Amino acid sequence: MTNKEARLEEVRQFLPQWLEESRKEAASGEVASYIPELSKASHTALGIHLLDIQGDSASAGDCGMSFTLQSISKVFTLILALIDNGEDAVFERVGMEPTGDNFNSMLKLELVRPGIPFNPLINAGAITISSMIKGATPEEKSARILDFFRRLSGGSPLKVNEAVYRSEFETGNLNRSIAYFLVENGVLNGSVEEVLSIYFRHCSIEATCRDLARMALILAGDGTDPLSGENLIPRRYVQIAKTFMITCGMYNASGEFAIKAGLPAKSGVSGGILTFVPGALGIGVVGPALNAKGNSSAGVHLIERLSQRMDWSLF
Repeated sequence: MTNKEARLEEVRQFLPQWLEESRKEAASGEVASYIPELSKASHTALGIHLLDIQGDSASAGDCGMSFTLQSISKVFTLILALIDNGEDAVFERVGMEPTGDNFNSMLKLELVRPGIPFNPLINAGAITISSMIKGATPEEKSARILDFFRRLSGGSPLKVNEAVYRSEFETGNLNRSIAYFLVENGVLNGSVEEVLSIYFRHCSIEATCRDLARMALILAGDGTDPLSGENLIPRRYVQIAKTFMITCGMYNASGEFAIKAGLPAKSGVSGGILTFVPGALGIGVVGPALNAKGNSSAGVHLIERLSQRMDWSLF
C-alpha cells in the first residue's frame, strides 16, 4: 500500500476511539452565536463520515446530524461561477491570495488597490462570486446553486434551512457593509440585497457529514464522480478550488492545518469541515464548538490525527 491509499478498514477499526478522544477538544471551543440560529447547536457534538472511490464508507459519532454549509458552500459557488463565466472573468473581480485577516474583514478592500477581494473564500470574495452566478433573478440563481450542490452530493435532497437564512439575513449588517463597499469600488453590480439573498441562501443549505463526504469525493476525483464515472466539474476548476482550500480554506489557520493535516479543506462556522485525500476519499466532519480561528475545535483535531496516523498528507 502507498501512503495515499485510504485504508478504510484500518480507519474503521480505530475511528470510534479516535473520535471520542477528539471530542474532548470541544470543551475549549464556543458555538458560533453571531448568527443567532447557529447558537442552538450542541456544544459537544462531533461526527465524521468517510467515503472512498470504491463506495466503501466509515462513520462515527454524530454523523447523522444536519447543519448548514456556511463557508463550505463558497468552494462550490466559486466552481459554478468559473463554469458560468470562465477563469479570466472571475479573477478580474476576485484575487488569488490569502489575506492574513479575519474572513469578514474589510480592511484590505480599502488599503490595497485595486480594491477587489483578495480571494473567493473570504466573505467579500464570496459575495462577489455570488453576484456572478448566471440567472435572470436571485431566485433562479439560488435554484441553480442548490441544483448544482444536489448533483455533487449524489442526488441528496439538500434544502435551504429557512430559519438560518432568516437569521443571517436579519443580522448580516457587516456583510451589507462589505457589499456596499464593493459597489463603491466598482466590483459588485446590481442590488446589494438581492446579491446578499443569494449569498445567505447558499450558506444556509443544510447537509450531513455524508453529504459533505460525497461532495468532497468529486473533488478527490478531479471533478469526475468515481462512483458513476460522470464528469461534473472541469479538472482545471478543481485545481483552482484545491489551491484555495490549501491556502485559504481554514481561515487564518490554513498554514497550520496544511502542516499538521496536509489536506485541502474548507470549514464553516456551523462547525462543518469538508476535506479529501486526492484520488482516494472524501471526508465530512461536523463539530459546532469553534476555536479562536473559527474552525471546529474537535473536528480539526480529529482530521489532523487521522491524516498523521494514516499518512495522508500531500506534502
